[in-house]
Amino acid sequence: MTTLSLDNIIESMESRYEASRPRSAELEIVARRMIPGGTTRSILSFAPFPFRVERAFGSRLLDVDGHELVDFCGDYTAGLLGHNPEVVRDAIRGALERGWALGATHALEIDAAQLVCERFPSIKSVRFTNSGTEANLLAIGTAVHHTGRNTVVAFRGGFHGSVLDFDANAGRERFDLKVPHKFIVSDFNDIDGIRKAFASNSVGCVIVEPMQGAGGCVPATSDFLQVIRNLCDDAGAVLIFDEVMTSRLHPGGLQCQFGVVPDLTTLGKYLAGGLSFGAFGGRSELMAHFNNREGEQLRHSGTFNNNIFTMAAIIAVLRDYLTGDALLSNSDRGNRLREELQRELASHSLPMSVTGMGSMLHVHAADKRWVHWLFHFLLADGHYISPRGFVGLSFVVSDNDCAELVSSVREWASRAAEMWHTVQLGMSQ
Repeated sequence: MTTLSLDNIIESMESRYEASRPRSAELEIVARRMIPGGTTRSILSFAPFPFRVERAFGSRLLDVDGHELVDFCGDYTAGLLGHNPEVVRDAIRGALERGWALGATHALEIDAAQLVCERFPSIKSVRFTNSGTEANLLAIGTAVHHTGRNTVVAFRGGFHGSVLDFDANAGRERFDLKVPHKFIVSDFNDIDGIRKAFASNSVGCVIVEPMQGAGGCVPATSDFLQVIRNLCDDAGAVLIFDEVMTSRLHPGGLQCQFGVVPDLTTLGKYLAGGLSFGAFGGRSELMAHFNNREGEQLRHSGTFNNNIFTMAAIIAVLRDYLTGDALLSNSDRGNRLREELQRELASHSLPMSVTGMGSMLHVHAADKRWVHWLFHFLLADGHYISPRGFVGLSFVVSDNDCAELVSSVREWASRAAEMWHTVQLGMSQ
């Protein structure tokens, strides 16, 4: 009876959503005729169907049915600057006037590389890619080549791109599309586990997020990262920090905040102002494997690695907009928002939590239906968090927007508390 009550509430919310978005419903039917699942980005799917965006501006999304939403998802951290930022528009206009698809080198990639190396002290040299997925694949390949050992240590809950997904759902590792390296998958923040991984295997590299992003905004502990650093040093293994998402939390990345220096760092997402982008870089002797003039063995091709639009955007974002103060201020706002949301859930004694650091946070519940209900409630109230409970706070989301989100969560929590009381009462009888 209790389960049906919660399911009925969710069914009612989904029905209300479906009735209010007829155009998105029509487009979903058309999309599924040609695109398996209706989208080529699986994370965007949710029941009963995702809304389709007509246009985006600042902190707002306008869908094809005319609903305006405050965007708290932030394109899963890629949208740090908000939608249609002027600094990126101007950079793209300048690139349009100079021409693109050059098939040749140009000066912009030098400027972009210099700015990246200046921003992240551990990166002495860098190469560009089109996504964080590519960056992580190439970083692992570089490490395996350098060490001559093909064992890669990763962590449950880690996500390093669509083909490097170590999430566990329903007790089953989703490894079907995983690239065929020899992986040891250890538990995140498990110091004994990582020591065992090194004790029984010839480890070539470790890839780790200083805070797991797709895994639910779970921060690493300082001790955990330092132990990995020490183990890599002792074994001659390469330590890779995946900071595709987390580098936005501190001017030099979370590696600077934790005080642990990796051998290679991967970047992406927000640094090109929302354009497709990735990068990997680090110690000079590792990156020197790509120095073909000195007879080194690794090649890294890609038609769009140094594309004019991305290079121009990186320069504009890093040089003119993405200051250390701006990043730290946004992280402070995110910390306050996380604390306020956690306070609301706790004050209503709900079995939920909010984790994260800075401008990245995530709402958790053991029963995912509670998060799904919250997601639809907030959506109906004009707030868009990710369907799984993730929030990526962008610069353009205002303090008032945050206050209104907290107010909406407070209203939902009051209703949810009644349901939770019913659940507890049913279990005690």
